[in-house]
Amino acid sequence: MTSTLSTEDFAALGGPNLVYVRQIKAAEILADTPVEEIRGFDLKPEQILYAVHRADGARLAVMSDRDSAIAAALAHELAPVSVH
Repeated sequence: MTSTLSTEDFAALGGPNLVYVRQIKAAEILADTPVEEIRGFDLKPEQILYAVHRADGARLAVMSDRDSAIAAALAHELAPVSVH
């Protein structure tokens, strides 16, 4: 038997303040973000960035390095974990 979790239930699994930090390529940001929102940023598609995500997978922030991503999460009273 399988059950389906709602987005809210899934987000609450690890606690509402749990977020994960993972490497992403800038190409992912370039593909998902409207041009006007990234204008002025010099992103190369193969560049490695670090994204902060909620437990349900929603991306909250993108930083240029892992330490900045973790610091941003902590500054917003979130509990970051790394994903490899």
